[in-house]
Amino acid sequence: MRRLAVLLLISLARAEDWPQFRGPTGQGHSSETGLPLNWSDTQSVRWKTPVPGRGWSSPVIAGGRVWMTTATTEGITSVLLRTRVLRALAYDAATGKEVVNTEVFSLTDAGAMHAKNSHASPTPIVEGDRVYVHFGAHGTAALDTNGKVLWKVTLPYDHLHGTGGSPVLYGDLLIYSCDGTDVQFVVALDKRTGTVRWKTPRPKPGYMAYSTPLVIKVNGADQLVSPSAYRTIAYEPATGKEIWSVDYADGFSNVPRPVYGHGLVFLATGFNVPSFLAVRPEGKGNVTSSGVAWRLSRGAPLTPSPLLVGDELYLVSDNGIASCLDAKTGKPHWQQRLGGSHSASPIYADGRIYFLNEDGEATVLAPGKQFQKLAVNALSAQTLASIGVSGGSFFIRTSQHLYRIGGR
Repeated sequence: MRRLAVLLLISLARAEDWPQFRGPTGQGHSSETGLPLNWSDTQSVRWKTPVPGRGWSSPVIAGGRVWMTTATTEGITSVLLRTRVLRALAYDAATGKEVVNTEVFSLTDAGAMHAKNSHASPTPIVEGDRVYVHFGAHGTAALDTNGKVLWKVTLPYDHLHGTGGSPVLYGDLLIYSCDGTDVQFVVALDKRTGTVRWKTPRPKPGYMAYSTPLVIKVNGADQLVSPSAYRTIAYEPATGKEIWSVDYADGFSNVPRPVYGHGLVFLATGFNVPSFLAVRPEGKGNVTSSGVAWRLSRGAPLTPSPLLVGDELYLVSDNGIASCLDAKTGKPHWQQRLGGSHSASPIYADGRIYFLNEDGEATVLAPGKQFQKLAVNALSAQTLASIGVSGGSFFIRTSQHLYRIGGR
């Protein structure tokens, strides 16, 4: 028993954490190896555990625990009055046992949401002994790893279709975008206390968006890249001061998180006419005319984030068309139909690319300029959350369960 415990501790120590939306770098990459190529409802399933309520926050893994959020229904007193309890959940990564189930906010009327969304879609962040959970306009909170709420903050705005974008950590700041139909701003909270450290309004006109910012380093200086309706803006993350912006005339309800590489920021412009841009982030002010390196008008995603692997950029549209582009030029290498509708963001792990569609089907590809399908794996459940990776395993959230696939 003692030897088994030691081996378990060694395994956990070697596991790479997946502490935020899209993993350690926020760009969908994992350094884990020994991951399964094939799985199903019965094959390679280490454990499967029920998840209460409804939520599409993606699983994050740190310190041997898997964290998510959910919204539970406590009762409906009328057609218009919808009560929801917003909760933080944690599961033991080794066994799947629920170890934290904490009420964070209680809402008398949670408001409307899109049919594919939930009141608990933003993904938590874990850092050390703190867990940060975000529910959009319904509130943001810090918890300790035992589930005790340390502080709570609510900054109201009208997100119309429910919650969306996740927060990002920068030094002692917790930063997130608030893009509603009424007001639009980016805000940084002191991660220790929840106090607002800076709050920068978006330029008008603005509208709703649901994207997650990305912190990048350009010429030795940090930038916070935050997509919004009609424009993407880069800020100084320590101060909220605007550095550069790029406009797109017809783009709102932005969801995909940007990625960065080869000196370019890759971003999706959103609804109604989706396009995809590669932007040079060295400029100042409005760089729409000078900073766009290339533009893609067909096959741009509305929901899944892009994935950059080496010199190739991988996209999947919401209707399941996958594309591989030369990241530096935008030149297409291949385009193939994967099948199904896609909301989850693809990941790169163990030398392979994984695309998860909304029906629980994961298509595994070999990266490269030639299309090479390695496997297609199916779980018989709805899947809109993105995959988490840690301990030689995939952590996949479905509409009712959390799965650990594979593992050492």
